[in-house]
Amino acid sequence: MTVTPVDIAIVGAGPYGLSLAAHLRNGKRSVRIFGSPMHSWSHHMPQGMHLKSEGFASSLYDPEARFTLKAYCAEHTLPYADIGLPVPIETFIAYGREFQRRHVPQVENVQITSLSQTGEHFQLTTAAGETVRARRVVVAAGIVKFAYLPPTLASIPAPMISHSSQHNDLSGFKGRKVAVLGAGASALDIAALLLEAGAEVELVARRRSIPFHDPPNEPRTLLQRLKAPRSGLGTGWRSRMCTDIPLVFHAMPESLRIRAVARHLGPAPCWFVRDAVAGRLPMHLGVSIAGAQSRGGRACLVLNQSGGEDRQLEVDHVIAATGYKAAVSRLSFIDKPVQSRVRTASEAPILNRHFESSVPGLYFVGAAAANSFGPLLRFAFGARFSAERVAWHLTKN
Repeated sequence: MTVTPVDIAIVGAGPYGLSLAAHLRNGKRSVRIFGSPMHSWSHHMPQGMHLKSEGFASSLYDPEARFTLKAYCAEHTLPYADIGLPVPIETFIAYGREFQRRHVPQVENVQITSLSQTGEHFQLTTAAGETVRARRVVVAAGIVKFAYLPPTLASIPAPMISHSSQHNDLSGFKGRKVAVLGAGASALDIAALLLEAGAEVELVARRRSIPFHDPPNEPRTLLQRLKAPRSGLGTGWRSRMCTDIPLVFHAMPESLRIRAVARHLGPAPCWFVRDAVAGRLPMHLGVSIAGAQSRGGRACLVLNQSGGEDRQLEVDHVIAATGYKAAVSRLSFIDKPVQSRVRTASEAPILNRHFESSVPGLYFVGAAAANSFGPLLRFAFGARFSAERVAWHLTKN
């Protein structure tokens, strides 16, 4: 069996993997990056949606930070604004792919099926059957593998239930009745696009109201900017600290970090979705799902509202926009012996200041790193920080 050696292997070709590979491109270390460019965005996000992040916070990062989303839109005469103009997902995908063509042309559009370790080296097996031996591996797997379905929904057969990340084209739901679970951006985006596709939609959420973000108020006065400075994660000092001092966040006690990641920037749809759903669909708010089953070819949800009687909702399909939970165990391509050696907190890897796990030479970036470095790593805006830091560490050691 032929084994190909390489210094650094990157698994994943989304914003984090591509930004890191761009930073490593002209270094002295040999690098290979595996994955389909922007695959999660093009195959696991619904067509027609818009990004939650502002234009200035939706770029990938080359070392000079020149080929931004703003630059791409200017080249192609596409509408763009740093703030206040929602970015269509189709524009973001096209930009990401153009970034890849210019800055990471060596991407190998093949999946990694196995990651094991022999001695000081990692062994990766590709879907094409090649074996690659790497000194260090960076996992930039994105969020799709972390899709979370609540256990209360387990009794609904798979054809009748899905996670929001499983949908790219919603046209197949025309004429069908669909329950969308959740009160965040994914839930409301899906609900709006289902209505547009001709589906009958009902929203189910534990929240008593939908916390839509307000549209950006620009220009702002000096006092407004001082009270709530703008950052790539939104306005406010907490968000600004998350973007500007992630290493301080890393130094905080573990329990405090995990609580902050769970609570800060919770589910909230954007202002531009409000008009698409307001008054156009039933919303069951302030309810929990007390039971779920299939009945006569339909999904039946039992909705419980505090102080009220249980209600039943029967639909053709349930789409759970119930978020993501980073867990090493869900990265099935990593062999169990390697997984067992990765120290975790709340199932996510515990990382040092250079994104390295307890397995020397194995790094994690993106959502898997959020419990170590903060909410910044849940958004594309965090790709610059991780790319610069990990690239520096890999080239110096």
